[in-house]
Amino acid sequence: MPGVRFGLVGYGAWGGHHARAIASVPGAELVAIAAHSEVSCARAGADHPGARVYADHRAMLAQERLDVADVVLPSHLHHAVAKDVLLSGRHLLLEKPMALSLAQCDELVRLARERQRILAVGHELRLSPLWGLAKELIDSGAIGEPRYALIDLWRRPYRPGSDDWRYDIGRVGSWVLEEPIHFLDLARWYFSGLGEPLSVFASASGKRPDRPELHDNFSAVLAFPRGAHAVVTQTLGGWEHHQTARLTGTEGALWASWSGATDRTFEPTFGLKLMRGDRVEEVAIAKPPGEVYELVEQIARVARAVRDGTPVACTGEDGCWSVAMCLAAQASIGSGRPVPFAEG
Repeated sequence: MPGVRFGLVGYGAWGGHHARAIASVPGAELVAIAAHSEVSCARAGADHPGARVYADHRAMLAQERLDVADVVLPSHLHHAVAKDVLLSGRHLLLEKPMALSLAQCDELVRLARERQRILAVGHELRLSPLWGLAKELIDSGAIGEPRYALIDLWRRPYRPGSDDWRYDIGRVGSWVLEEPIHFLDLARWYFSGLGEPLSVFASASGKRPDRPELHDNFSAVLAFPRGAHAVVTQTLGGWEHHQTARLTGTEGALWASWSGATDRTFEPTFGLKLMRGDRVEEVAIAKPPGEVYELVEQIARVARAVRDGTPVACTGEDGCWSVAMCLAAQASIGSGRPVPFAEG
């Protein structure tokens, strides 16, 4: 059976990991790479000599026979390039955030639906053998009805990105969209049995008085039906990369943790504990978790979706919700008040 043919748009630090993942997945084929700069094009060609390299994604879309385009670019470019992909008739794997506005997100979902194309969004934590196992335990009733969650990240400062785009609010949109989006998505996913979040109340601070828009420290409270709530908090003022998710329910609790020298380490430490009644047990994790591993599963899941019609882990509608939560949190930071989510 021929492999699912991938074209990759973007060959920065994370784009290189995407290329590695595509090349490693049985049933997927890295056919072409579109990169922005001469340096990136040269590196892509050297790393993946079997893939044709383009300086313009539109030329790649026009000339290559592709099944899927995988878009891994600075956030402000997501909407325009994703729109080009969908209009070309290809399936789409799009890194988070989908776009910088809800109108742009809605347009991409509409285009995918009209053209009957897959739109998968890069929330790879949903594919984790650690964070995903926590979800399985919640859904199985292991802790009863979830009532409270604390999802916490302690890490070193962000990488600047090419041309320092991550430190330019015009291009990154908001630092809430950069990494807290993953944890807001996890909270919504974990509490999905209760319904959609009702409101968010957020606060943030930074260490640079001349750049107040750069939120080194961020915390938000998501309110859910039946009085449940989740706290998402992050600091960029620490070191290494340490994430925990702690949940309590009506019949138990769980505690998941992950640590690495960086977020993209291949050698993390990790664990999951589950309390039922008065007993606390260690839950076995089948394989190492971490975004460099989950990315491979994400590519494999998209390939299966194209080939067999199986569902993707994170849909365009989920991606829209993630952006909506971030934008509402940013609005709450500005107003100092909770921001409700519009019904429907």
